[in-house]
Amino acid sequence: MKSVLRLTLPWLTLILIGAGAYALRYGLVESSDVAHLCDTGRSFTCDVRHATVMGFVLARLQLTASYSYQMGIYGWVALVAAALALFWKKPFTAWLSAAAGMVAVVLYCFAPGALALLVGCLRLVRLQSSGTAPLNHHGAGARQVHGQP
Repeated sequence: MKSVLRLTLPWLTLILIGAGAYALRYGLVESSDVAHLCDTGRSFTCDVRHATVMGFVLARLQLTASYSYQMGIYGWVALVAAALALFWKKPFTAWLSAAAGMVAVVLYCFAPGALALLVGCLRLVRLQSSGTAPLNHHGAGARQVHGQP
């Protein structure tokens, strides 16, 4: 039972983080009621909304003299987490990359978030499956003899 929990817990927490990011996006950032509340007054909800919006608006990456890419702090964190997952082969860094990628994708940093989510999920599956042999469906390991069809 512990093995099943150890294997499923990272995936369940990724689902919870994704649900939290969606709640943040659709409950605070895109909510017209919260926007009107923040226009008229100031509260903790408005501060959280402002900090969230500033997270995906802040940084601009200048690639060439004529082309720049708008990438917020969520995208940068996702890229750093993906690099960590690639170079430091631990389940936590793989999970961190997937979680940061999930948040970045939901909060408008699509390209770096998708990359980090993919790297993190693939690395996590790889690390969780290391040490286990693939199943042999043909029974060759059990020394069973099969006739020709």
